[in-house]
Amino acid sequence: MIPLLDYLWPSLIIGALVGVVAGLILWRRSLVGMQRNLAFGTAGLAAIAGFLLWSGPFGAADRFINAVETPIRQMLVHYEMSQVRAELRHAPLRRQIFYRGPADEVQRTELVRMAEESPGIASATWSPKVRAIPIVVEGAAVALLGLLLGLLIAYLLDVRRRNNAEWRW
Repeated sequence: MIPLLDYLWPSLIIGALVGVVAGLILWRRSLVGMQRNLAFGTAGLAAIAGFLLWSGPFGAADRFINAVETPIRQMLVHYEMSQVRAELRHAPLRRQIFYRGPADEVQRTELVRMAEESPGIASATWSPKVRAIPIVVEGAAVALLGLLLGLLIAYLLDVRRRNNAEWRW
């Protein structure tokens, strides 16, 4: 599977689970105004915290780094470019490969092109000045999207529950 999907799919599931639980609690209680906003904010923070736990202590970021860097390193070995180093941008982790080492212009262009075709990589560069979006931001956005999906599912379950409660034979 694509390394990026392996990294982001669980964050969508985490967000959806938090959303369903929070939604079932929110829709059954009659919270208004600031209480409801606080509950939604707390659910959002819980979804992001779940993603951060998945990414850091549970090792998803390390698995993503290994899944992306290993084929690039194997490509460098295959083309006998042992002095060139390739690594993902860190602090914070980005989906950007950074090359270092001696290479001519044709080699640089081809290495960048081949790396950008690899799954899970947004861009490749030889220059340290180019910035990309941190992967933790992408993951948090996916977790919040999952939260919204979970809240929608919880709302639909609650509407069905209310409909069934009102129905009399």
